[in-house]
Amino acid sequence: MGAGRLARDLHPVAWWVWAVGLAVAASCTTNPWLLLVLLGVVTLVVLTCRSDQPWARSFRLYVWLGVVVLVVRILFRVLLGGDVPGHVLFTLPSIPLPDWAAGISLLGPFTREELLAATYEGLRLATLLIAVGAANALANPKRLMKSLPPALYEIGTAMTVAISVVPQLADSARRVRAAQQLRGGPEGRFRRVRGVRRLLVPILEDAFDRSLALAAGMDARGYGRTGELTAIQRRRTGALIIGGLAGVCVGVYAFLDSTAPRLLALPMLVLGMLLALGGFALAGRRVQRTRYRPDRWQLPELVVAGAGIAAGAGMWALQRWDTAVAHPGVLVRPDVSLLALAAALVAVLPVWAAPLPVTARRRVEVVA
Repeated sequence: MGAGRLARDLHPVAWWVWAVGLAVAASCTTNPWLLLVLLGVVTLVVLTCRSDQPWARSFRLYVWLGVVVLVVRILFRVLLGGDVPGHVLFTLPSIPLPDWAAGISLLGPFTREELLAATYEGLRLATLLIAVGAANALANPKRLMKSLPPALYEIGTAMTVAISVVPQLADSARRVRAAQQLRGGPEGRFRRVRGVRRLLVPILEDAFDRSLALAAGMDARGYGRTGELTAIQRRRTGALIIGGLAGVCVGVYAFLDSTAPRLLALPMLVLGMLLALGGFALAGRRVQRTRYRPDRWQLPELVVAGAGIAAGAGMWALQRWDTAVAHPGVLVRPDVSLLALAAALVAVLPVWAAPLPVTARRRVEVVA
């Protein structure tokens, strides 16, 4: 499968575009078969294309978090359900509520239709979450920060630190657990559950130490120091950005409201985007930083990003033109069409199109 491919890191923005496309695809359907296909695609791509870096080990945590979201969604439906007619699975004692809470019921009969609806919605939320986790496991967060435009450097740095929290916690938990096992830590599943308290303090301490090291490194590299701008340049930049955002808001509102004048729709949206881009370009001048060997977009990056965009666009078209397949409801058996399968399976292209992941073994082979 990878005989003709060289091992290298794919552009992180390409992985995020792919993951966002899958998240859009998941948000456009409640069909459980399509959601399971999307989950299978995400899992296959992550297991095939991830490297052996610390952030690549965080995918398992997102999977467990998706399972928790699904279970919590069902439990909330049991707690706040009881008013949907259908085939009753079990009946819980109903709790009366005051008049100001009319329309809300606690417990009561729980039907099969409520269970299916909660499962479909929970599965969709879990798929969205796992798609974001796939991007965290595949994209290098440091290279992602380097790829951002200068105007978004500070915001991008904060976002990079935020999205790398889960991978760092996963790496800290792995190292702390390995150290405790070397010291004769608890064995067995039940004892490991009881030993969670022994893991929390070392993990939090390690996270705090890494935060201090990150802050020191950012301060040493001049983070937050800006270039010299005159008062007129600052006012001009702020006016362009605010005017652009206002134009985008007016354009989006007019685009969604069919009664608004068409002159305020697409023309205002384009004008607002141009003003905002001009403001970002001027704001980028105040950020002084160098970029060593900027990442280039090649054919694999285009294919990976295009696969995610195609999946999202395909599911959006399915939701628009074939609602019975995209949202089958709970009264009929969900069906799958050829267009729906094609829209979900096109996202598996990175398995063959993406370059081989960079691992420690391949580094040794290259050096040898």
